[in-house]
Amino acid sequence: MAGREILNKMKEKVGLGPSDPDSGKGKSKMQKHVTHGFHLVKGKSHHAMEDYVVAQFKQVDDNELGLFAIFDGHLSQEIPDYLRRHLFENILKEPDFWKEPKKAVRRAYRITDDMILNKAVDLGKGGSTAVTAILINCQKLVVANVGDSRAVISKNGKAKQLSVDHEPSVEKEHIENRGGFVSNFPGDVARVDGQLAVARAFGDKSLKMHLSSEPDVAVEMIDDETEFLILASDGLWKVMSNQEAVNAIRQIKDARSAAKTLTEEALNRKSTDDISVVVVRF
Repeated sequence: MAGREILNKMKEKVGLGPSDPDSGKGKSKMQKHVTHGFHLVKGKSHHAMEDYVVAQFKQVDDNELGLFAIFDGHLSQEIPDYLRRHLFENILKEPDFWKEPKKAVRRAYRITDDMILNKAVDLGKGGSTAVTAILINCQKLVVANVGDSRAVISKNGKAKQLSVDHEPSVEKEHIENRGGFVSNFPGDVARVDGQLAVARAFGDKSLKMHLSSEPDVAVEMIDDETEFLILASDGLWKVMSNQEAVNAIRQIKDARSAAKTLTEEALNRKSTDDISVVVVRF
């Protein structure tokens, strides 16, 4: 693939124009002070970038939705890219989304994973984590995740984690009940069947018997204490605590600059993984 084609592919990945494929920003039409920005940095591994991002506001009838997500692929670009293109679409198709968003999100995650498994021939091996945040009319935030990409909100400067890190060591019993095992060999990280360092993920057909794609879902109301939301892949969280991330950007008003600051700080702290950050300022 020629350099120009690769660049275009990267632009498509985050729905961007020609300026900078790894960075972007936008704002709500409903409340102009609600803004978002994102920044991605490829890690030091020899494979292509496997993090994919969604960050956009969308009008649905009389409602405005902020759709924000990070999909961190492992051994796959196809599966996180599939999630980028289809997961929100599947959530919004759910008839009870407006009345029971938590139930709708759970169901859409399950349906999307089934679709990925059925397309395994086309999408190939590997899988992806996901953290999604839907901001409804700038008032209510619905956060869901599988894996170790994380959502953290700042309330009056205090970090509050809205997602759950799905670690094999924590979910060992569930994995063993499904017939799998958790092993720290080789290396020092607990892995499902000695292979995967997260206990829940989309895809991973070869491990699916022992692996869940059931998301944890949380609803958070936006109030006067809510300052901003950070979504990030584990390339950030491996080297920064939730509170350190909040402290690093609390004084930065521009959401894209805030996201870029976090990726740069992760690099300073020697993160070698792909790093993706979305910041939504309220």
